[in-house]
Amino acid sequence: MLQIEGITKRFAEGHSSLTVLENLTFAVEPGTRAALMGASGAGKTTLLQIIGGLDRPSEGSVKIKGIEIGKMNEQALAKFRSEQLGFIFQFHHLMSDFTALENVMIPGLIAGKTRATCIKRGRELLAEVGVKHRATHNPGELSGGERQRVALARALFNEPALILADEPTGNLDKENRLHFLDLVERLNRETGQTFLIATHDEDVASAMDYRLILNDKQITKES
Repeated sequence: MLQIEGITKRFAEGHSSLTVLENLTFAVEPGTRAALMGASGAGKTTLLQIIGGLDRPSEGSVKIKGIEIGKMNEQALAKFRSEQLGFIFQFHHLMSDFTALENVMIPGLIAGKTRATCIKRGRELLAEVGVKHRATHNPGELSGGERQRVALARALFNEPALILADEPTGNLDKENRLHFLDLVERLNRETGQTFLIATHDEDVASAMDYRLILNDKQITKES
């Protein structure tokens, strides 16, 4: 599903540069759930952004389903992201003026699907994650757990092969964290979708199939 080869990322700092990631090589197998762990500032978010095509590495390559995304132009990459990748963030990034249903529909509308198709798919996904009854509510009217469920539904809209999540349970209490993990486990089992979840949470990491530990610019895999 995901093959990272020799990824290095440097950021310019005046006349020098800061190396955040250095020569990372690892893989994420199809249909698995991987926890990406590491201390704050280790580069987890940077790595997810590179994998998701939101940033470019200084060196190395990212292959998703055998396709090297670094060779795509911006238009092709945007289309690939829309079709193959789903994103979930710690701060859900739902649009405050839109209802839960409208937020879930956004990826489909961007992809050019009809509004009727998007409404049907959006309602199905809200039911799938257990918040169908909140479809007409704006994010400000939802609890933290409900907002993250809506964000998960939005990430799933185009049936992506790979879902990237950056501390998705960071603002949730224990009950909602467990609900979220149950959803991920069920979706992974039923659809075979691959999840890569950056987290500090041992409970989240323990629920995954394996861990990728980012430390001192390098990465190691633990079962």
